[in-house]
Amino acid sequence: MLEILKYPIIQAPMAGGVSTPTLAAAVSNAGGLGFLAGGYKTVEGLEKDIKELRGQTAAAFGVNLFVPGPDTADQQAVEAYRAELLKEAEKLNVSLGAPVYDDDAYAGKIELVRSERVPVVSFTFGCPSREVVQTLQEGGSKVVVTVTSAEEAAAALDAGADALCVQGAEAGGHRGTFSNAPEPQEDYGLLVLLRLVRKMTDVPLIAAGGIMDGAAIRAALAAGANAAQLGTAFLLCPESGTNPAYRQALTDPGFTSTRITRAFTGRRARGLVNRFMETYDALAPAAYPHVHHLTQQLRKEAAARGSAECMSLWAGQGYRMARAVPADQLIRELMSEFQGS
Repeated sequence: MLEILKYPIIQAPMAGGVSTPTLAAAVSNAGGLGFLAGGYKTVEGLEKDIKELRGQTAAAFGVNLFVPGPDTADQQAVEAYRAELLKEAEKLNVSLGAPVYDDDAYAGKIELVRSERVPVVSFTFGCPSREVVQTLQEGGSKVVVTVTSAEEAAAALDAGADALCVQGAEAGGHRGTFSNAPEPQEDYGLLVLLRLVRKMTDVPLIAAGGIMDGAAIRAALAAGANAAQLGTAFLLCPESGTNPAYRQALTDPGFTSTRITRAFTGRRARGLVNRFMETYDALAPAAYPHVHHLTQQLRKEAAARGSAECMSLWAGQGYRMARAVPADQLIRELMSEFQGS
């Protein structure tokens, strides 16, 4: 799967509009592996993105899907959080969304990527069934499962995954954990987790989490990875869908750190610390996608107004190293650094 790539660089699938077909195509055309984010998309919207991407590249690409978990939300806790957020809705003159459960059209998206024969299909938030993995493989797709612990890696290997995306705690955006339990599992740093997982298997490993330059790619490969997945590094590229307020926040000295929080979606995710996170982090329940739907209009309106203090500004710990250059130039620079020239 990874041997077809000219360079060991994968663009992370970033849901919410950042991972555009143009960005994925630019990365694949430059010798890496571009990814589309299937999360939060309708089946029709994802199909449109796949067709648009294929219109811009003949190279391999990937699509990432969210694995739905059980609906274990504490409804009283969700309603209490809703009550706390009403004042934010009033400030922005929007209505809060309905805090409901859904499976992100999982079955329809599985059928879509199977019928489209997407070269690489990756999964986050859980492990697909062995039957799903086999169905995709029989259609010609390679299957990647995102893991954040050795236990998750073992489950993914048992399901027949072709490769594992090993996500360290440094990563921006959502933690790819299989469980959304209120008491989270231990968060491993990338290099430690790579070594733990490499001792278990010889399948290809994709390193994800805080990788921003060629030296970090080299370190990840030395620790046992076969390729590096970068997300935050692409946020400032012109091909990304990062909106203006988000872009500005990434370089604004007023934003000084990242933190893992449930405040925006009810699932743990790393982003820039802003007012919303500071205010609501301790109040947010472990309820996904309920909280995601609850806050969605708040976040959209804040983005439309350019109010970064109420937006989910997903970013990894290395965000200050992001470069505002075209994706193909970024890959050339990364490889030059990787090769030590």
